[in-house]
Amino acid sequence: MKKFLLPVLAGLFLFQSVTAQDLAEKSSVNATFQTDAAYYTNDKALGIDKTSLAGKRMGINGYTQVNYTLQNFSAGLRYEAFMPPMLGFPADLKGNGIANWYARYQVDKFSVSAGSIYEQFGSGMILRTYEEWSLGYDNALNGLSAHFKPIEGVSLRAVAGYQRSYWEKFESDNRGIVRGVYADANLNEIFPTLAESKWKISLGTGVVSKYEKMTTKTLIRPIDNQGSYEKYEYKLPSNVGAWSVLANLGYGNWSWMTEYVGKDPNPSALNNYIYRRGQALLTQITYSRKGFGVQLMAKRIDNMGFKSRMDEKGNVLDINFLPPVTMVHAYSFANMYPYATQPNGEMAIQGQINYKIPRNSALGGKYGTDVEIYFARVNSIKKESPAPGIPVDSTGTLGYTSPFFTFGDEIYYQDLKVQVFRKFSSSFKATAAWFSQIYNKDVIEGHNNEYGKIYTNIGVLDMTWKLDDKKALRLELEALFTQQDKGDWMGATLEYTIAPHWFFSIMDEYNYGNPVEEDQLHYFGVSAGYSIKSSRISLSYGRQREGLLCVGGICRYVPAYTGFGLTITSTL
Repeated sequence: MKKFLLPVLAGLFLFQSVTAQDLAEKSSVNATFQTDAAYYTNDKALGIDKTSLAGKRMGINGYTQVNYTLQNFSAGLRYEAFMPPMLGFPADLKGNGIANWYARYQVDKFSVSAGSIYEQFGSGMILRTYEEWSLGYDNALNGLSAHFKPIEGVSLRAVAGYQRSYWEKFESDNRGIVRGVYADANLNEIFPTLAESKWKISLGTGVVSKYEKMTTKTLIRPIDNQGSYEKYEYKLPSNVGAWSVLANLGYGNWSWMTEYVGKDPNPSALNNYIYRRGQALLTQITYSRKGFGVQLMAKRIDNMGFKSRMDEKGNVLDINFLPPVTMVHAYSFANMYPYATQPNGEMAIQGQINYKIPRNSALGGKYGTDVEIYFARVNSIKKESPAPGIPVDSTGTLGYTSPFFTFGDEIYYQDLKVQVFRKFSSSFKATAAWFSQIYNKDVIEGHNNEYGKIYTNIGVLDMTWKLDDKKALRLELEALFTQQDKGDWMGATLEYTIAPHWFFSIMDEYNYGNPVEEDQLHYFGVSAGYSIKSSRISLSYGRQREGLLCVGGICRYVPAYTGFGLTITSTL
């Protein structure tokens, strides 16, 4: 692939008709740099000593992104170094080199790109390639993409390439090639009669396929429901396609989005090699006006794991993205038990209401009061045997049947939040929040009926005092109550900022209710940082509790550790 793409890069650049004066006056270069480093120390309470830390005293994650533009041409590259990766990041990231690059040429209504392609079709349920630094996640397509706008309001996109999998060479023959086309149409721009209409209408549709050189595989299949099995050679599809249709409608203060996705039979390690077709539905209705907004969302995911390698079960090579209906909260304890999307099946609903109690009212006070109520619930889908005597999800079968609009009996996750924000004066404001959550640890973390469900209640009080034009003090108090897992917690964070340069922070999370007395630990931390223009440096020291870190329904596990941290970021 690179043998082809590198000449494309050179050709696009040479296609530009430029002079030395153009290079001097019309070129621009910008760069972004970030380094995250940690030094891990012994901690007897966590069972960490020089033996367990042998060769793992330090972790460094860093990257530099450089971008260049000249008239219609742009190019860039990203250098990454994991020497070795920090704790909690995949060990396969270890190494350094040019992780991705791109070259792009745009003229009038057409553009073509070569290199590392980041693209999304619709909500991402058939294709989304992106990079998330905090997770060590990057599923970029190494290939080609083209965008074309034949008329006003119509956009056509096409991509093809191999996905990034850590430092594996793209030329290696161990993953499928991904290809896709997508069309967007904004009817208000296409038809002049709709230009001034209160109705806003846009449509989208696309197709994505994955071709992988794998035609047969020897697996174990059930013979009966008495536990008898036999080896069998399965014929696996070398080409798997997915398609979607999407509609966005708006009228006045109302908007409605819905997308339906279908996927060919895709037996893989992710779904135990079943032959059921995949499908998904995402729909969202919103209403908003000054001081009031409401959002309702529903989602069904059914056998929608879609990777460019059939045998892959890890957090790599995802072709698609399954949008979560759950929220990433701003407070630590509310995110202690985060939800990870279940591609093999989930039914979910979400609702959120935002209301601003008017100013100068009895409840609103001088500045008004903001109230937010949020609820999300995720259940299993109902699965029934595909044929008499065949267990659900049996390898080599259709897997199951499932009525489309029926919730399964098992709760995966539930989240209820009530939050009130009020500004009391020009120098003081506060937020009070309460959360009630249900977390199915066995399902979300992949355990075999070891833990069951965790029920939590969480309270938060967040207060900020503006001391003068530059100085501010923030105090955050949290408490988590549960009779499961590690029991009750309490926490506090104190932050002091001196705008625009300095910040200082001290925090402690105390697991006082842990049923194991020696594990009733304080997870403390101190940090300080300095910013100047577009550069920032921060230092920290403390003890990190173990748990999942999730962004957008994709998670990585972070082990407990104690140590020093350093982060440097800069944009030039």
